[in-house]
Amino acid sequence: MISQADYNLEGSVRELNLAAARIAKETALKFEKQNPKRKIFVAGALGPTPRTLSLSPDVNRPAYRAVTFDEMVSAYSEQALALLEGGVDLLMPETTFDTLNLKACLVAIQKIETDRGEKLPVLISVTITDLSGRTLSGQTVEAFWNSIRHVNPLSVGINCALGAEEMRPYIQELSKLADCYVSCYPNAGLPNPLSATGYDETPESIAGHLAEFANSGFVNMVGGCCGTTPAHIQAISDQVSGISPRTWNKQPYEHQSEQPDYFHNHLQTRLSGLEALNLRSHGTRSFIMVGERTNVTGSPKFSELVKKGDLEGALKIARNQVEGGANILDINFDEALIDSKAMMREFLNLMGSEPDLSRVPFMIDSSRWEVLEEGLKNFQGHGVVNSISLKEGEADFLKKAALIQQYGAAVVVMAFDESGQAVTVEEKVRVCTRAYKLLTEKLNFEPEQIIFDPNVLTVATGMPEHNDYAKNFIEALPLIKENCPGALTSGGISNLSFSFRGQNQVREALHTVFLFHAIQAGLDMGIVNAGLLQVYEEIDPQLRELCENVIWNRHEGAAEELIEWAERAKALKAEKGKPGSVGVQGAATSTEKSWRSEPNVVERIKHSLVKGFDEFIEIDIEEARTQLPRPLDVIEGPLMSGMRVVGDLFGQGKDVSSPGREKRSG
Repeated sequence: MISQADYNLEGSVRELNLAAARIAKETALKFEKQNPKRKIFVAGALGPTPRTLSLSPDVNRPAYRAVTFDEMVSAYSEQALALLEGGVDLLMPETTFDTLNLKACLVAIQKIETDRGEKLPVLISVTITDLSGRTLSGQTVEAFWNSIRHVNPLSVGINCALGAEEMRPYIQELSKLADCYVSCYPNAGLPNPLSATGYDETPESIAGHLAEFANSGFVNMVGGCCGTTPAHIQAISDQVSGISPRTWNKQPYEHQSEQPDYFHNHLQTRLSGLEALNLRSHGTRSFIMVGERTNVTGSPKFSELVKKGDLEGALKIARNQVEGGANILDINFDEALIDSKAMMREFLNLMGSEPDLSRVPFMIDSSRWEVLEEGLKNFQGHGVVNSISLKEGEADFLKKAALIQQYGAAVVVMAFDESGQAVTVEEKVRVCTRAYKLLTEKLNFEPEQIIFDPNVLTVATGMPEHNDYAKNFIEALPLIKENCPGALTSGGISNLSFSFRGQNQVREALHTVFLFHAIQAGLDMGIVNAGLLQVYEEIDPQLRELCENVIWNRHEGAAEELIEWAERAKALKAEKGKPGSVGVQGAATSTEKSWRSEPNVVERIKHSLVKGFDEFIEIDIEEARTQLPRPLDVIEGPLMSGMRVVGDLFGQGKDVSSPGREKRSG
């Protein structure tokens, strides 16, 4: 319908597809009668359309889209139903240049499957547009696979755009990732107007490349796309005949310890923006920072900018978070003065036009289902929905979870059921275990796509019944992991310290101490402002001890002691007029500059890197350069030493149990 609109043939879509499918099926059956030993299948091709859901056709309006997700779903549904009625054996969404277009097609197919009560064989093929190894909409091969693997296709592959030789590294990568058949049908090389066919590759050359792919174990199906002729296809067939097709590991979950390839491919939470983000809830893992500042309930500045319509300013906040180390961005517009659904769509479209922002996965955050669904319709990657719960009962919970599964996203499940919010350790474990069993047994939801939030609740409120909240959260984590194998855990860390609003030094210390213990207990990710975390060992010892007492509820007066300390710090700050903490920009305050007296320049450089100070870095690097034998030693010594500490703080690629877990020397 969308493509045929260019020719004023929208009303003929069903007729055209029905006729084409019938002709193809009749021809296949006729051939089978003449060749009884051959089985011929007919694939119904669903092309990408000339529209794109992830990019604007108007450079002056980056949030504009020429078509909506729902319109795309409707168009694909009409075409797919006609093809199936015409007798096709397979559906083949192909030449995908925008993964969001493909996701609309896959939603349409899944709805047809639900209506028909059967699983349809689906062959998916993506187009890598140039040697950058990305789709036109910017995704890498692995990000693409992470975005669509939830539909369990019969095959996935690459076609069009490139010749076989140029396609090789990308088909090799896809072959390592995919737990299904892999197809490859390249163009006959690159376009060449001087060639008889308009393309460079001869039948012999393209057949040779594809035979090498087959011998290397990359592919199960091969063929030709643009520029290939019957002679090309015959040559390919001749050369690959007799070569064993690719095999892959399909061992069940419980045998993962014996199957390293399966472990690598499956037992991870596989997310994506333009690039892949793969998380493990077991073995070697890293703590994942979810940036909280693109949330109107978590950032007054972001909320103010959105209300004023200053979305460029709002994008800068998003950019600061990504540059500051956020692995995922939490996006929320739940505010009475904002049209949450429309703003979610517009902001995600703007983010999609910024490659430096959309490279990370998004966490679509709202308390309203229609807003969550709108977010899912406007993000081409595999993101996270935050959140659903059992608050409205099992039927509502499973209905929403099934739609999230259909759109292709992981899900945050709050420890909340019909009885209310889970507070005790026992309640948290019970609710999470119940939700886990419903999702995995009723919907076959992948455990790795479930993220439990056991509720980070506010401590030190002055109410005794709140004193165990932090302790209960931490103690519940390993039990949830034990009862819900494969699932991840998360939490909104800023909730912990709402009693200390306006007192950043206490809030930062409380968050850091809490994370120190929560990560050791199994916390995988947290919604937090990474720029306002401290290094555990560098917190004022008295303040750290007070925070420990509150978090573990060590004695009756722990909360009151921390409140008193905070009040004294607040009074001292007012008296001296000196900031008591490090702000988002990382500027050093006068109360913290005692570190400048450190005689070892290596330690001073490490401190600057960890704290984000830039005031003295040039001076210290020059001093280090004069003290060390080679300029390169500055990089290999103090700078790398500092970056290792930063790596420990944020858990980048290490088995990190807490921010500042280990202090390293230069």
